[in-house]
Amino acid sequence: MIELFRGLGIISGYFILCAAASLLLRRLIRIPTEVFRKLLHIILLCSLFVWVDAFQTWWISSLAALVFVAVVFPLLSLVEKADGYSELLTERKSGEIKRSLVLVFGMFAVLNSICWGWLGQRWLVLACVCAWGFGDAAAALVGKKYGKRFLEGKLIEGRKSIEGTLAMFIVSFIAVLIVVLINANVAWYTGLAIAAATAAASTVVELYTRQGMDTVTCPFAAAAVLLPLLYLWGAPL
Repeated sequence: MIELFRGLGIISGYFILCAAASLLLRRLIRIPTEVFRKLLHIILLCSLFVWVDAFQTWWISSLAALVFVAVVFPLLSLVEKADGYSELLTERKSGEIKRSLVLVFGMFAVLNSICWGWLGQRWLVLACVCAWGFGDAAAALVGKKYGKRFLEGKLIEGRKSIEGTLAMFIVSFIAVLIVVLINANVAWYTGLAIAAATAAASTVVELYTRQGMDTVTCPFAAAAVLLPLLYLWGAPL
């Protein structure tokens, strides 16, 4: 129990510090709405790096994610009634922050149990999450500003720019490559191949995912490609 509360204390401190800094920054300088949205997205994503390091036991780490949701969700339900809440946190629709909270930490709890609990490698969680998180942010920012050519279809929700999709692949590829080369005992060219395949899987799945569920589908798609490839290339799992 000491580890649980100590870890939750570290995570809470991280969020309080980041929230205060981001809101102060928004008051001091004019930040475009989409950029601020992705800043909050990156803060949430980077919390998982802190999460993996804040705990020494996999099941306590996964349990803490669920406890965190159980505590923060009702608090957000109370706070969201205040005037200006949605505008302050740049919600596109009511309840978006709460939904993201449940999806992100639910996804983390399951992935953490597989990668750290079953396979014994906590860094694999970060590799799978990086395949989605940083690339998704890049796709939104690049697509919003530079998107000129669009992909449309029955299976694609709305329109998604080719520029944004390419940005997601490139950033996901770089993020996964860095994590793999630092943590996996594989040659650099093997790392390139693994990162490319993982980034491609995450990018394609994001393209066809609806209703913002890429928070869940992309990391699991990345895991479905990354883990078998690491095993096939003899990386210790």
